[in-house]
Amino acid sequence: MMLGYSPAYADGQTLKSKLASVAPELNPLALERAVIAMTCAINHGAEAASRLAVIDFSLPSSEQRLWLFDLQAKSLIMRELVAHGQGSGDKHANQFSNIEGSHQSSVGLFRTQESYYGQHGYSLRMDGLEPGINDQARRRAIVIHGADYVDESWVVRQGRIGRSHGCPAVSQQAIRSVVDNLKGGQFLFAYYPDEQWIQTSAYLNCADGETPSLIASRTDNLRDQVHVLSQ
Repeated sequence: MMLGYSPAYADGQTLKSKLASVAPELNPLALERAVIAMTCAINHGAEAASRLAVIDFSLPSSEQRLWLFDLQAKSLIMRELVAHGQGSGDKHANQFSNIEGSHQSSVGLFRTQESYYGQHGYSLRMDGLEPGINDQARRRAIVIHGADYVDESWVVRQGRIGRSHGCPAVSQQAIRSVVDNLKGGQFLFAYYPDEQWIQTSAYLNCADGETPSLIASRTDNLRDQVHVLSQ
């Protein structure tokens, strides 16, 4: 298990700058919010990790929109194509859900967990950390798995890759490396410029002194406030 304290967590700006330098094509807002969310989790009791994956769902599926970082070396391990759910959109994802059966992807901060062999072969389970946003990931069987439809040949033929039932599927060529680098308690952050989520996510609006339960409670309160203001 590749866990352990990294001094970079104490200085999110330094970490963000170093990761940005090795991934210049990654949206700075996506990277910044990934570091903010991960740092919030670490500062409020989550064990530090050695890897961080960032998915930028604001990009079309025809582009490589998954970046996987080594947090200790401050290096980019790989950049890959990644699928979104059938219910989230066609070439572009624009709808996200935490609901079982929606076949939509979820945004937010995830903790990767155990690898296993299932119907899609070598795969990786993960738990969503954001209440109401992605915390049903395990129940929904939202996992990282390989898929034949995540391939450049699909982009050539159709202008996009295929779509999953909500899982961040990657290519068959990349799946083993992705799973082996992320298994065992790493972080994955899925980004989309959804203003309500950005305003209400306690992991993106982190306050000192909060426990994980307070973070969950404040997430609900913030979401309620935004809902009232939008009426």
